[in-house]
Formats: sequence, C-alpha cells, structure tokens
Amino acid sequence: MPLNHDFKIFTGNSNKNLAIRVCQYLGKPLAKINVTQFSDGETNVELGENVRGLDVFILQSTCPPVNNNLMELLIICDALRRASAGSINAVIPYYGYARQDRKVAPRTPITARLVADLIEVAGATRVVSMDMHVGQIQGFFNIPTDHIYAAPVFLEDIRQRFPNPSELVIVSADAGGVERSRAYSKRLDCQLAIVDKRRPQANATEIMNLIGDVRGKDALIIDDIIDTAGTITLGAAALKANGARRVFAYAVHPVLSGPALDRIHDSCLEELVVTDTIPLTEKAKTSGRIRTVSTEMLFGEAIARIHRAESLSSLFV
Repeated sequence: MPLNHDFKIFTGNSNKNLAIRVCQYLGKPLAKINVTQFSDGETNVELGENVRGLDVFILQSTCPPVNNNLMELLIICDALRRASAGSINAVIPYYGYARQDRKVAPRTPITARLVADLIEVAGATRVVSMDMHVGQIQGFFNIPTDHIYAAPVFLEDIRQRFPNPSELVIVSADAGGVERSRAYSKRLDCQLAIVDKRRPQANATEIMNLIGDVRGKDALIIDDIIDTAGTITLGAAALKANGARRVFAYAVHPVLSGPALDRIHDSCLEELVVTDTIPLTEKAKTSGRIRTVSTEMLFGEAIARIHRAESLSSLFV
C-alpha cells in the first residue's frame, strides 16, 4: 500500500531481506546506509541520505550475533539523532536478551532492562517489537512501545493447514505460555493442552506431565522462541506418548542455537513453522522440517500506522 508521506526506513546487517520486503509492501525504497566494521571490529555507520525532520524507522533484529547487531542498532540510532531526524522508531522484530527479564538468582543482571536503557539513551523515540518473551518488558522503556504479534500470520496458516478444529489441539510449551496458547485455541475454536516442565538448569528441560487430552488429534505446540529446541522436542515426545496423532510446532523467533537442528531432525515433530524475524541459516533452510512464514505485512502496517498516528490494535482483533 503506497504512501506519499515523507518517512524513511533504514536497516543494519541483521535482517536485510525482511527490511527489503517491508519496503516493497509499503512502496518505499530502502534508505541508503553503510554499516561496516573497522579492522579492530568496531562498528562504523554512515547515513547516505538526509533525514532532517523526518520520521525514521530502523528495522533491526538483535539476533545472533547478538552483540554486533545490538551495537549496530545503537549506533544507527545515534547517527540519526545527530542528523536531526524528527523521530527515531526502532523496529526490533526479535528483541535479544528478553529472557533475562528478572533476577532468577542472587547477583544476576536484568539485561532486558539494560538493553532498553541503551536503546533510549542512543536516541530512539519509539520501540516496536514482535512477541517479546514477556509483556512486562514494555514497562522497561520510558518511551512509547508497541508490542505486535505474529498471531495473524500463524492463525491464517493453521486454518489453511488444519481446517477441522475438532481434530486439533493447541499445546502450550510451558505454563508461562498458557495465555498465548489459550488465545490461539479460542480463535481456532479447538481444545487446549499444557506441557508441565521443570528446568533444572539454563538451556536444559525435563518434561514432567501433560495437562489435557491429545489422543487421536493433531497437536500444535505454540511458543515465542525456539532456541536449543529442548522444550519443543521433549514436549513433542510427551504428546506422542500420550496418543497425539501428529505433532507440529509454531514458534515466532527461530534462534536455533547449539544442538537445535539435530534435535529437531531426531524428534517426532512433523514440521516446525517459524517467522522471518530471524534469518535462517543455510543448514536450517535445507533441513526439510522447518518452514518460514513472512511478517512483512505486519511490520509494514505497523510502520504505516505509526507514521499516520493510527491505531495498531485493529491489526490483532
């Protein structure tokens, strides 16, 4: 949907393909920027366009390599602020460090808050992010924050793939994701189940119990992040052991670190569906079990509505 107003979209090196598709959706060219590294590894940014007085959007995921991409975002914000941009909107499809949102042990940081402070100090005047790990991260910012969701694209895909709700059950990967999974089951008019798990240490998961009936049904595990894939693959095994006919997983952010791809390959998962908030590695693209759905419409609409000072909530009704 072309717009005639003056605003510009920049991106760093984290997710250029998504930024290009968002610009195509909006009928706008991607703004010129040169993001490189000095020989010692420091990030160098040079804007290639005048931004004085304009609304500017930076589309940049803080995905692996997390620290490099985060520094790119901060330095781009600073460059835009010093170039007198009218507003600086940080569009962060995947918000890194989000899982460090509270003190889980003595003498540990709350890094999600630290990153929020860094983004503000760098000059951002608004933040947009998709499916943050927990909603309370919005409160870490003292600037407007728009939390958008991948639910519309996931729900459309699920309805096409599974037209009979009576044969479907939505599964929350853990107790913390029940609210998200309940929203999916309500919109799809199907049953809900919950995987009860215990995490003895970071990045290690032990499945304890299953709440709900999945016998003879297609089970869809819903989660926000798939990292090492321990939660989802062990959950899939528990669902199969409890009589599920087939098991699928939908996860918004495909971090897929460490043994994730091997675990998915060795699991009973029929398919893992993810979004393009994080680019897949070549190995992940050729795995045969991972499929990507695109979010350019959601981010494009969010950018257009923010620029026009319109509501975003109607996108998710």
